[in-house]
Amino acid sequence: MALRDFFGRMRGGSAQQPVPDQPRADAPAPLQDAPLPEPEAPPAEILPSEAEAPAKTGWFARLKAGLSRSTANLTDSVVSLLHKRRLDDEALEELEETLISADLGVAASRRIVAGFRRTRFGKEVTDEEVKAALADEIATILQPVAKPLEVTPAYAPHVVLVVGVNGTGKTTTIAKLGRHYAEQGLKIGFVAGDTFRAAAVEQLQVWAGRTSARFFAPAKPGADAAGLAFDALTAARADGLDLLLVDTAGRLHNKSALMEELRKIIRVIKRVDEAAPHSVLLVLDATTGQNAVQQVKVFKEMVDVTGLAVTKLDGSAKGGVVVALAQEFGLPVHMVGVGEKAEDLRPFAARDFARGLMGLD
Repeated sequence: MALRDFFGRMRGGSAQQPVPDQPRADAPAPLQDAPLPEPEAPPAEILPSEAEAPAKTGWFARLKAGLSRSTANLTDSVVSLLHKRRLDDEALEELEETLISADLGVAASRRIVAGFRRTRFGKEVTDEEVKAALADEIATILQPVAKPLEVTPAYAPHVVLVVGVNGTGKTTTIAKLGRHYAEQGLKIGFVAGDTFRAAAVEQLQVWAGRTSARFFAPAKPGADAAGLAFDALTAARADGLDLLLVDTAGRLHNKSALMEELRKIIRVIKRVDEAAPHSVLLVLDATTGQNAVQQVKVFKEMVDVTGLAVTKLDGSAKGGVVVALAQEFGLPVHMVGVGEKAEDLRPFAARDFARGLMGLD
C-alpha cells in the first residue's frame, strides 16, 4: 500500500532553516521532582517474531474480530431490550441508559436516541434493523473525526510528539508507525524520550534495529528528555530524516512535573524548528473505558493535542468509548489498534468501525 494512500498527505510550508547550536547552558535542567517508577517489563507485543507471518484475513475482518468483546457487550443488551418492541418513550429511555453503560457517553447516547426518535419512534423493529440503525447513527458521529495522520515531508523531518499515560501503548505505537513508514522508504528516527523507563528505551532500540531507524537514546536513565529531544531533532535535520517520532513519559501521578516536562520538550525543539512539533499524538488504551475521556481532558491541558490513536481494542469490552471521544472532543482519530502485529494498527474508518462494533459485515 502506498504511503499516500495509507496515511494521506498535505501541503506544508517550507522547512525551517537549522539554527546554530545553542550553548548547553541554555538547555533545560534535568527534572528532579518526578519519582522514579520501577522499570516495567516490555509488553509481549513489542517483540514479534522476526519471521512474522502476513495476516491471513483482511483488515475489516480483523477489526470486527478485535471488536468482538465490545460488540457482545453492546448488542446483546440492545437487542434484548428492543427485540420486536415498539420504540416508545419508555423503550428509548432504556436504550439511552444501555448505550451509556456501554461507554458511548451521555452526549453521544442522547444523540443516537434522538435519531431513533425522529426516524423509528412508535415502530416495531427487528434485531437486524436495530443493529443497522445503530451502526448508521454511530458512523454519523464518527465520520467527522476519521482523518489520517497528515505527514508533511517538507518539514524534514515531520516531528510527531507521542504522549499518553504509561501503559497505553505509546512505545508500541511508535514502533508500528515507524515500521509502516520505513517500508515506504522513508528515513525514520525514534527518540526514547521516556528516559526514566528502561523498558521503553529497550523496546524502541529493538524496533529501530528492525526498521533501520535512527535511534536517539538518553545517555543515562533519568536524563533530561528535553535536552535529548533537542539533540535528536538537530541531528535528524542534519541527516535528512523524513519523520521523527518522539516517545514521552506518562507519569500522571505527578501531573505538575509531567506537564512541565512536556512543555519543556516543546519549548526546546522550537529552538531548532519553530513549527515543531508538527503533530501531537495522544495514545489511549480502550480497556480503560471512560477513563480515556478524562485522559484526553488532562493532556489537552498540558499540550496542544492534534489527534488520537486508540489501542488494545481487541482486549476491551469498552470500544464504545471511541464514540464518546468523537462526540465530546471532535479530535481526529488517526488510527486504531486491534492486535499485536504491526499491520493491526491502521487508519481509522468511521463506517467500518461502526459496523464492526455492531457485529455487521
